[in-house]
Amino acid sequence: MAGGWGLSLAAAVVAIAWAVRAQNYPLVADSRCNCYRTNATAPEYFAQHRFFDFRELGAYAGAGAPAAIEDPAASAAAPVTSRYFEEAAWTSAWAIQRWNNSARTDGDATALMVNSPSNVFLARNDDPRPASQTYLVLRTARHAAFQSAAEIESRSLGYRFLSVRMHARTRGAPGAVTAMFTFRGAAALAQVQEADLEVRTADPPRAVQYTNQPSWDSAGDIAAATRNVTLPHPGGWSAWQTHRLDWTPGASSWFADGRLVAQIRFQAPRDPSHVIFNAWSDGGSWSGNMSRGAAAEMHIQWIDLVYNTTDPAAGNPRTDPAAPACANTCSIDLTSKLGTPVLISGPNASPNPGDSPGACTSAKYGQCAGKTWNGCTSCASGTTCRFQNDYYSQCL
Repeated sequence: MAGGWGLSLAAAVVAIAWAVRAQNYPLVADSRCNCYRTNATAPEYFAQHRFFDFRELGAYAGAGAPAAIEDPAASAAAPVTSRYFEEAAWTSAWAIQRWNNSARTDGDATALMVNSPSNVFLARNDDPRPASQTYLVLRTARHAAFQSAAEIESRSLGYRFLSVRMHARTRGAPGAVTAMFTFRGAAALAQVQEADLEVRTADPPRAVQYTNQPSWDSAGDIAAATRNVTLPHPGGWSAWQTHRLDWTPGASSWFADGRLVAQIRFQAPRDPSHVIFNAWSDGGSWSGNMSRGAAAEMHIQWIDLVYNTTDPAAGNPRTDPAAPACANTCSIDLTSKLGTPVLISGPNASPNPGDSPGACTSAKYGQCAGKTWNGCTSCASGTTCRFQNDYYSQCL
């Protein structure tokens, strides 16, 4: 990958710097946060946060994987596999898909592919030393007459710029693809907007592909759209690791276990999109052809998401003029508790007891000034606001 060493070194420096700064920031509820700052090489700000935790859902998990459904129509019409998928925590954000590829005329699929709710389920973690009680499974399996698949899609088409992370692994037979991506469809291929991470189970165990779609046109493959990357984790995609996509204006950046491994500026998505996770195969040249009776699965322990949205809602600074400015800045990267943000800049952000509780102060190492900064401009006691560049001054 061109520039890979530079990306990795920059990411490592940022990770170390942020780890040093992650001292004594208070855990807070999302209601205390006006925005969220990420720890990328160029920090970005997002307005909202959602965390989906599948690690301790033993009360919802079945005794084993749902049985295969051999009829394609029955597979698509199957009920959800757990009452968890009927509760508001799930249905407010995600929709389990039932569509099939019978109407598609592009591509080289050789199998009918049917998305089935029976392929989305909660499984008990039987690892030798499990890091969770349960996890979410997206499964794709080859049947006698078709390929069943799994896809969950955000109910909102309003995501516009985000940082999405999943702690996941992929396991199973060759001939499948598992993916995490943003997607905005269009009638013409050239107008599709998509930033994706794809694992192909026919590939070497550390090989992944990152793409700003479309990656091909009538002239052939579009080289600038794709990066082929070797994962830094020695266990490859079959081992638990955190995959992350940062979609920011003009770029898609991908991380593996906190390391920046790829960035693509070419045809980065621009407009509001869905967020989608899936496991699929259609027998075509991209996925490969899975043997009858074989299956592959993506396992997900959690999904963490900070984002901007065009959905109209009270408190959304993108659509609500009355929404507060970014006075309280939070982080999900510096937290000591996964899924719970910490307050890194704003009233009461500092752990120093001498600070005035009503003052808006930035904690030590927090931002205090800059051309586009609209947060706190006072620093915690014992620190001063020091200029770094036109866009960033820091409490030191």
